[in-house]
Amino acid sequence: MPHSAIRAILFDKDGTLIDFNGTWGPAAWSAMETLADGDARVLDRLVAVSEFDAEAMLFAPGSPLVAGSSAQWGPLWARVLGRAADEAAFAEFDELLTSASLRIGVAPIGDVRAVLAALAGRGLPLGIATNDSEGSARRQMERLGLGHLLGFFAGYDSGYGSKPDPAMVSAFVAHQGLAPHEVALIGDSRHDLVAARAAGVIAVAVLTGPSGEAARDGIAPFADVVLGSIADLEPWLDGHGPT
Repeated sequence: MPHSAIRAILFDKDGTLIDFNGTWGPAAWSAMETLADGDARVLDRLVAVSEFDAEAMLFAPGSPLVAGSSAQWGPLWARVLGRAADEAAFAEFDELLTSASLRIGVAPIGDVRAVLAALAGRGLPLGIATNDSEGSARRQMERLGLGHLLGFFAGYDSGYGSKPDPAMVSAFVAHQGLAPHEVALIGDSRHDLVAARAAGVIAVAVLTGPSGEAARDGIAPFADVVLGSIADLEPWLDGHGPT
């Protein structure tokens, strides 16, 4: 059955549009090295609290950086550094990570530009809801040439809280002037899908997060449909994919 009732699509960012480890692994390492300032013990402790494998440049699936914002993992870094766990520290951490990702490279998942352009060509408004900062999301999407395709951005610091709180999803629905059932949220994590369900929108899971296919059993119960990647969205919308 075609999903013609869907009139707008909201995307998670990390693990959905960009490769999480490919983008944030090298960026986090760079940020941690900068903050450690040559102190090997501090660097080791930052790596440990981040649940990060510095040799492989990979985060453990349960790493606080995988699904949380700096409001969640920032206090861990601040404690290691002996700093106050305040908004100034979190903003500095966000900036270090974002700047490093832009310098080292933002890794898209597949041909993201073609997928989003095709969806926009159908007349579907598109947006971003991420537990990253709003500024980081805007800058990364601009770097990938996607900024003009996205009419809504919400990060953990945009005033809606962080997923799994549904407020940023509901804000997108209201921004479009639509009913919740006319909107789909696409994401790779339980946080995304719980937020979608709580907001009353269609919850679409993709298997492109840090755990890949292994995430299926954990996220499928929270999703209305599970797709391999955003490349499967158009066939699904046309009724040629999973239902």
